[in-house]
Amino acid sequence: MNISKQLPKVVCIVGATSSGKTALGIELAKKYSGEIINADARQVYQAFSIGTGKPMGGERYEKEDATYYLYKGVRHYLMDFLPPDRTFTVAEWKEKAYATVIDIVNRKHLPIIVGGTGLYIQALIDNYQIPEVPAQPSFREAMSEKPLDELVRMLIKLDPEAEKVVDIKNPRRVIRALEVITFTGEPFSEQRKKQDPIVEPLLIAIKRTPEVLKERMNKAVEQYIEEGWLDEIRRVKKQGVTWDAPAMTSIGYRELGGYVRGETTLEQAIQKTKEATWQYAKRQLTWFKRDQRIHWVQTVEEADELVQKWL
Repeated sequence: MNISKQLPKVVCIVGATSSGKTALGIELAKKYSGEIINADARQVYQAFSIGTGKPMGGERYEKEDATYYLYKGVRHYLMDFLPPDRTFTVAEWKEKAYATVIDIVNRKHLPIIVGGTGLYIQALIDNYQIPEVPAQPSFREAMSEKPLDELVRMLIKLDPEAEKVVDIKNPRRVIRALEVITFTGEPFSEQRKKQDPIVEPLLIAIKRTPEVLKERMNKAVEQYIEEGWLDEIRRVKKQGVTWDAPAMTSIGYRELGGYVRGETTLEQAIQKTKEATWQYAKRQLTWFKRDQRIHWVQTVEEADELVQKWL
C-alpha cells in the first residue's frame, strides 16, 4: 500500500522574496478551489503590511470557526493575526499550519502554502520534532546586547553542526538556537529530527535570474516607499510598538527606522533596505536550492501543469 496516498496533499509555493509567489498562489487557489496558508515569518504580524509584502487590499476576518485574511476572494491563514510584540516559533507555526491543512482538506479544498521562510515549510513537510523551549526574555535580552559575530562563535563552539541548520546571519535565529541549547543542555542540530511524514507535498518555485530578481526587489522597495511604508512605521510607533519588537526587526523596518529616528538620510536608509533584502534573498535561494524535491518553473502554465498531474 502506498501510505503517501493517505496523507493530505499540500502544494507549497516557495522561493525568494519578490519572485512572484503571491500571484502564483492566487492563480492556483482560484483554479483548484484552494486556500492559502502563509509561510512568511513577517506577514504573520498585524499592522505590518506594506514592507512585509502582504497582499494589499485584503481584509482580516475573525469568525467562530476561523480567523483568516481574505484577498481576491481567497482565504489566507496565519497571516495578519499576531501582535507585533509576540514571537512566533517554528514549532508554533508547524502546529497551526498542520491543523489548518486538516481543516482545509476536510472542507474539500486544496491547501496551498505560500512563503519564503524555508524552515517553516521544511518543519511541516519533513515533520520535524522541534524542541518546545519557551521564550526566555532575560536570556534574550542579554544575548541581544552582543554583536552577531560573537553570538555565532558561541553557537559554533557549543554546537559545531548548528550552522548547517541555522541561518547564522539572522540574530534572532542564532539567539533562539543558543536559547534551546542553554535550556535543554543538548546540541540544537540534534534536536530537530525528521519523523514519519504527515503531508504529501508538491514543492514549486519560480525561477528568476539573479539580475531579474534583484531588479524586482529594488522596484518593490521603491513601490513600498511610494505606498506609505514610512507612514506605516510612524503609525505603529504611535501605537506603542517598540523598536526592538519582533515585527519591527524585520528587514526594511529596522533600516528605515534609522531614518525615522533621524539617524540617517532617506536615501541611505533605502539603499540599506535594498542591500539587506538582497542578502536575505541570496540566503533564501541557497536554502531552497538544496532541496531536490522543488520543481523550478518559469511560468504559471508550467506550475499549473505540475499541479494537474500531481492531483
